Amino acid sequence: MSSAPTISSAPKILVFDSGLGGLTVFVEVAKLRPHATLLYCADDAGFPYGPLSEEALVARVMLVMESLVAAHAPDLVVIACNTASTRVLPHLRARWPNLPFVGTVPAVKPAAERSRSRLISVLATPGTVTRDYTRALIASFAEGCEATLVGSSRLAPIAEDFLRGAAVSEAEIAAEIAPCFVQRPDGARTDVVVLACTHYPLLLDFFRRLAPWPVEWIDPAPAIARQADRLLLQRFGADRIGFREPPRAIFTSGARPVPPLAAALSRLGSRGVASKRPTRLRARRAAEDAASPPMLENRRRNAPASSRLAPWPARTRPKT
Repeated sequence: MSSAPTISSAPKILVFDSGLGGLTVFVEVAKLRPHATLLYCADDAGFPYGPLSEEALVARVMLVMESLVAAHAPDLVVIACNTASTRVLPHLRARWPNLPFVGTVPAVKPAAERSRSRLISVLATPGTVTRDYTRALIASFAEGCEATLVGSSRLAPIAEDFLRGAAVSEAEIAAEIAPCFVQRPDGARTDVVVLACTHYPLLLDFFRRLAPWPVEWIDPAPAIARQADRLLLQRFGADRIGFREPPRAIFTSGARPVPPLAAALSRLGSRGVASKRPTRLRARRAAEDAASPPMLENRRRNAPASSRLAPWPARTRPKT
């Protein structure tokens, strides 16, 4: 019987997204693999991915991933973006057949299993909504549910603005989620909404408060993290203390993060998301509480320009 290989260093996990939405997945991965070397890449130079043609999106992600894999040699990559996952994963797996890639797909099956009214909605970007892949998921796994596809072009940018500390319009958020709520003449109402974009959980407090009635919101991040953990278990075994590099964040634009974003990233993973109140401050704290102080170990290295770490502003950790 073969045994798992003995590896002295911790696995290196790369979480990749077009922007900041993948931080919701990064948080869950960090919970299951707290001793792994964690690397987050936001392709903010290419954000948003939704309007890109399939050809342009594949070319963009492949270009950035070439630089990331060459510079950082990850043991596993999480594509924390629905749009990129549905279009680019086959190309990534063909290019790097020995590197595990974990994708993100709309959680249609869990939604159908949990719905009592048999009315579910999938809240996504326009690109994900129009994909044949998404419609095939519904046809295969909706299990007799009536599924409403809602494509929002504004929620991802709103989530980015919010995490950067900008004011956001609650009226605009309410208008974007309104089509998710369907009520039939017989009184049956939507009772489950799938968050099919990793940016959307950043706005979950707003969604809960602004919804016309209570529903279950399905965040895909925990399931994505569990799949990553399962794949790592096969090669590295269970999470354990070992040599690791400090968590780091990469912004492909090379731009300096504004102070509110730097503060949020610096706290990623420290206590997890635990906000219940929907005020701007509390909701932002929910995103901020996803981080670990080492994430601001932002060192420039001999990496390709597209993956070079942006400088971070100096900060003082608040007293607790």
